[in-house]
Amino acid sequence: MDLQELRKQIDVIDDQIAKLYTERMEVSKNVAITKKENNIQLENKGREKEILDRVTNEMPEDIRLYATQVYDTLFRTSKAYQSRLLDLKSNTKSLIEESLQKGTPKFPENVTVCCQGISGSYSNLACEKMIANPEITYVRDWNAVFNAVEMGLCKYGVLPIENSSVGSVNAVYDLINKHNCYIVRSTKFKIQHSFLTKPGVNIMDVNEIISHEQALHQCSVFLEKFPKATISASTNTAVAARTVSESDRNDLACISSPECADIYGLEIKKNNIQNNENNYTRFIVISKKLEIFEKANKISIMVTLEHEPGSLNKMLNKFSTLGLNLTKLESRPYGSNAFEFLFYFDFDADIQREDVKNLIAELDNTCGKFVFLGAYQEI
Repeated sequence: MDLQELRKQIDVIDDQIAKLYTERMEVSKNVAITKKENNIQLENKGREKEILDRVTNEMPEDIRLYATQVYDTLFRTSKAYQSRLLDLKSNTKSLIEESLQKGTPKFPENVTVCCQGISGSYSNLACEKMIANPEITYVRDWNAVFNAVEMGLCKYGVLPIENSSVGSVNAVYDLINKHNCYIVRSTKFKIQHSFLTKPGVNIMDVNEIISHEQALHQCSVFLEKFPKATISASTNTAVAARTVSESDRNDLACISSPECADIYGLEIKKNNIQNNENNYTRFIVISKKLEIFEKANKISIMVTLEHEPGSLNKMLNKFSTLGLNLTKLESRPYGSNAFEFLFYFDFDADIQREDVKNLIAELDNTCGKFVFLGAYQEI
């Protein structure tokens, strides 16, 4: 037979499959109604295995693996369809609904906020972008930001979470797992680094350059122009600027924000020295309580997955089935066992959608570890 004849045969089979799939989904809807009436949970892995064993038992061995993948898709889409008709329960979903019942107000303007660093730091600048009138307390490190929020010393905390040039701020992700806080707002802030010295200093006399390690990585190409200079890490870009300002040395320079030149009386020798012109850092605002404000369009969670083939793929399929766009997937080592990981997901979604809340409930009930990090607006 030629190719056209074979394709006609496939068209006939596809039409039959489409008709049977429609019939199957109609029965799935009735299954959902029955589950709801009898308070039966959505997922039944034993039932799925029973079906899979039965339908693949008589199949040729060389197509069983492919059939398994087809039926995994059938199970997944069936559960997603049923989820629209069910009201799944979980502790996290109840917490979300309690928050939503209070309404989704505008983000507050006059609040206490904790930032790492000092005045002129990028956290300071991002904070002022996200919060209209913040009363800022500065602390030494990111862990202190979490502690200040958890202890109620400040209402909110501002932290960098990832950079478009050098990737995730892993230390902050590890602290998110360690502390009990929620994300309530985020922003992508354009980072424009400047090379600063004391007024009148000749850049050829610079023997040491200081900045935060992230800024040093982001400006690595520019730093190649100073092969003999010592490159030193500071706790913060603004702290580096203050250090240069207070030093009696004329061979010391820093990489910092251009705003720091005015704040600390320094001179800008060169602007925009970052490797990538489109250099953005994503900052988050954290809170001790779960709060959902107006225009919340992003959700963050973290989970552990079963250590078996396809577990991550199955997780990703849950999002694609609901048409949800994953914007971030990060893995970090977790626990004492080798190759055990904690996965962080960011995705675009409206937390008020019932199928989204049901997805949260399903993950809460089935994942070994599940943490809802927040539903918030990215401005």
